[in-house]
Amino acid sequence: MSRESHLVELVDSGGGAVGSATVDAAHRAPGLLHRAFSVVLVDKDGRFLLQQRAAVKTRFALRWANACCGHPTPGEKVTDAAQRRLAEELGVRTVPLHEVGVYVYQAADPSSGRVEFEYDHVLVGSASDISDFSVDPDEVAALEWIAGDELASRLSQSPDLYAPWLAGVVSAWRGSTA
Repeated sequence: MSRESHLVELVDSGGGAVGSATVDAAHRAPGLLHRAFSVVLVDKDGRFLLQQRAAVKTRFALRWANACCGHPTPGEKVTDAAQRRLAEELGVRTVPLHEVGVYVYQAADPSSGRVEFEYDHVLVGSASDISDFSVDPDEVAALEWIAGDELASRLSQSPDLYAPWLAGVVSAWRGSTA
């Protein structure tokens, strides 16, 4: 079953559930506001794990983003969905995650015409070593650890290399460490 046929939970502007739609329908212009999550993994030196999205992704392919993103199914706990996707994308099992905020954004992918309109729960966990990861090449093209200040600089210098949600995710992460 294609990931595009999976169901996502539609939400109102306050995050209350209002229905469901397929991933495909939720990401067609102008987009339907739906629940999502973005996982930030930080190593013992405080570096942030970047993931370059695979070339086959239907939205923002080959752009750099946070460690893992996804959508809980309707009624699924966000942390459970995030754990599932960490295992599927990075081979990471059972990393304790805590929510540091919610970031709502809408962005159109100029390459595919698809739209992200997400009520994005930002979750943070600790990871120590990139060699612990076993990436799915259909999800991930590359990984890189980066210091927060360097990431902020790169985001401002070359925003088109990064997923449009990354700046908001980084802001929520940095706000939680202040």
